[in-house]
Amino acid sequence: MQLNSSISIVDRANAIVSKVGSREPEDIAERLGIKIMPVHFTRQKGVYKVIERNRFIFIKDDLCPEMRKIVLLHEIGHDVLHRGEAKTFQEFNIFDMKDDRMEYEANSFAAEVALPDEEILEFIYRGCDIEMIAKCMNSDINLVALKVANFNRIGHSFRLQDNKADFLK
Repeated sequence: MQLNSSISIVDRANAIVSKVGSREPEDIAERLGIKIMPVHFTRQKGVYKVIERNRFIFIKDDLCPEMRKIVLLHEIGHDVLHRGEAKTFQEFNIFDMKDDRMEYEANSFAAEVALPDEEILEFIYRGCDIEMIAKCMNSDINLVALKVANFNRIGHSFRLQDNKADFLK
């Protein structure tokens, strides 16, 4: 398994947003040829699966709009970053923490697509913390923490705040 660098994840997320002209996961999935299938899951929120070269995201049918967006972007992250590896798994979902690297990378991809640099930087420079930024952007605090960590990996020096690796559980 090859590790995706933070810069590679940022570049790939930005390229997709630019190519699609949208940060909306449904638009991105459609453009990438991924079918979104609502499912009545009881516990898990989403699964990315390749079945006979067809790519699917199975998503819990009763998620709130904010969580639905995050889960879809996370699963799209698996498609973009881990498609070759996903073909070898029976099930590939956000709750299987056996491979933290892929889950972290998919979450990082979701943060990059969902949270535009300019908006996050504007909030940071105004003195907002990640909790305030998350509320203002109608997002999750852990996604914002990942975005700030990605900024630091590419040269910024913002104060990092802890994030929970299993926030999509």
